[in-house]
Amino acid sequence: MALIFSGIMFLLRVLELYMVFDQHVLEFSFGDVFFTGLLKDINWLLYFFGLLMIGYLLMSLISVKIARVSLMMVFLIAIFLQISLIMYFVKTLLPLGSDLFAYSYEDLMITVQGSGVLTPSILVAGSIGILLIAAILWFGATIIKLNLKTYLWMTGIGLILIITFVIFPPAGSTGMDENKFNIETNKTNFLVQQSFTYFMYSDDFYFDFYLRPSGNDLTVQKEFPDDNYPFLHTANYPDVLSPYFDSLERKPDVVFILIESLGRAYSGQGAYLGSFTPYLDSLANYSLVWDNAVSSTGRTFGLLPGVFGGLPFGQNGFLEFSPDFPHHDSFLSVLKNNNYEIDFFIGSDKNFDNEGDFLNYQNVDVIVDQRDYGPQYQKTPTSTGFSWGYPDKNMFSNGLDKLPPSDTLPQIRIFQTQTSHDPYIVPNPEYYEPKLRDHLRNTLGFDESKVNDYLSYEDIYMTILYADDAVKEFMDAYSKRPEFENTIFIITGDHRLPEVPMSSRLDRFHVPLIIYSPLLNRSARFKGVTSHFEITPSLLSFLNKQVDISLPEEVTWQGQVFDTTRLFQSKIAMPLMRNKNQLVDYIHGEYFLSDGQLFLVGENLNIDPINDPDNLTRMIGEFEEFKNRNNYIIQTHKLLPEEQD
Repeated sequence: MALIFSGIMFLLRVLELYMVFDQHVLEFSFGDVFFTGLLKDINWLLYFFGLLMIGYLLMSLISVKIARVSLMMVFLIAIFLQISLIMYFVKTLLPLGSDLFAYSYEDLMITVQGSGVLTPSILVAGSIGILLIAAILWFGATIIKLNLKTYLWMTGIGLILIITFVIFPPAGSTGMDENKFNIETNKTNFLVQQSFTYFMYSDDFYFDFYLRPSGNDLTVQKEFPDDNYPFLHTANYPDVLSPYFDSLERKPDVVFILIESLGRAYSGQGAYLGSFTPYLDSLANYSLVWDNAVSSTGRTFGLLPGVFGGLPFGQNGFLEFSPDFPHHDSFLSVLKNNNYEIDFFIGSDKNFDNEGDFLNYQNVDVIVDQRDYGPQYQKTPTSTGFSWGYPDKNMFSNGLDKLPPSDTLPQIRIFQTQTSHDPYIVPNPEYYEPKLRDHLRNTLGFDESKVNDYLSYEDIYMTILYADDAVKEFMDAYSKRPEFENTIFIITGDHRLPEVPMSSRLDRFHVPLIIYSPLLNRSARFKGVTSHFEITPSLLSFLNKQVDISLPEEVTWQGQVFDTTRLFQSKIAMPLMRNKNQLVDYIHGEYFLSDGQLFLVGENLNIDPINDPDNLTRMIGEFEEFKNRNNYIIQTHKLLPEEQD
């Protein structure tokens, strides 16, 4: 059975590589990763067989038949798991790890249904395949008859391989080329190792810590008065936005447009994949634009806590504290205390990732999700029977329909899109298919060979064009409203989508950040590195200076303020969370720490590996201190004292 299992795993490796190179455009070839990937598979198989042999021998003392049936069942589960993990990887180019355990059962089922893999045809084909593999394992083991000499040779070769892998483990590609490294990785081995670490070595503990000074290289100097509240601080956040605005006569409305999977790789001036957001690009000419902006997480779960509070991550993202959130302030709660009304609009389920609970904690006045659409709106089309909800144009239109014709109080309005999300189904593809081809050929000027490469991701790029059109229609409609002239628009993405191969580990966090308003007195484009964490302190300082809103004396924002330099520099210090349970990235100044490797951050957030032991040690120490404070919040929930209200 082990021989047959090995053969099946070999075929799965070939199939995986075939599907990866068939569905993705990569800068290396099949042969560049095949041999190393196969070595990593063999390394995992030898370890796996060793564990199975121990269990098989012990069970065979009771019953050889029971041991044989049990062995076959384990092999079947392992094959099914490997196939499932390969399907996930081929779609995302990211191996599934311990982030699997960070989602609730309901969220997992929604995600799986949304991906379109639970269709009846796939389930039937999968069931037939499992039965066929079971028959091959069972009857194949009776057909294969080897003599003792062959078994001895195989045993000897196996021992040599084990000794070789122990002394010279198959390193393969380094994490410098993340795509190559991920492809070579055995997907089951990756999940097992991360799962073992997750369950056996949980980070939910903390040690006594001291709070380091934030450093002279940062814009804002923070004073931490109480070790019992390690994120609580007093600070003088400067107002960096007023020079770009006319003096405000009254409190402005603030509208947030949060766009799903909008990365700088394919949006904005100088996007290295070419820009697929022509409207946002034109709007940027009349806006404040940060070319080097980063999100706080590589998935949507960190969007609201990052943008509206610069909040710590907890174990699986701040939203996973729900319903027992640590007491905290946010941009929303502060302005709520300053007589703002707050509305939130989304086309999907507000409860996914506990966003609804977070918004309720901020006392948001109106939350409109997929339950609040009339019959005139149609959900995103789907062939599986499951839909994430209503497409972006419907979401914006429904939100505008529900806004009052005039306001007596200043407003915060949040619109969160979701169409540019797996499974990337765009409404009226008959319009967007020719539009994409025209954009590739005539706007971006690609030749036919490159056009065909981009059409490998046709569904994805069509949803980006659609999202851009949806924002254009929304802005055109909003400009006709009476409050438009006194409104500030904040437009950003939650993260870069992973399905199109990324250029670096920092690329997944690189997102557009645009501030547009009729109140601006000039446009500007900035090169200083900034992040979602800087949005709340920057806007609050601006509103405090302009319209005298009241601010709390002590806050927990992790951010600095927007860097408005025209030359590239980095004066932020922040952790970055790739996925739930993956807190392995940290940026401080022009240094980026990722999986224990140190990189130098340059223009356009390109990163280059460097060998600098002193700065590596410093970065590791700072990152460990943050994780220690983060774990303290997990254990104690001491983020902001209750009496701060």
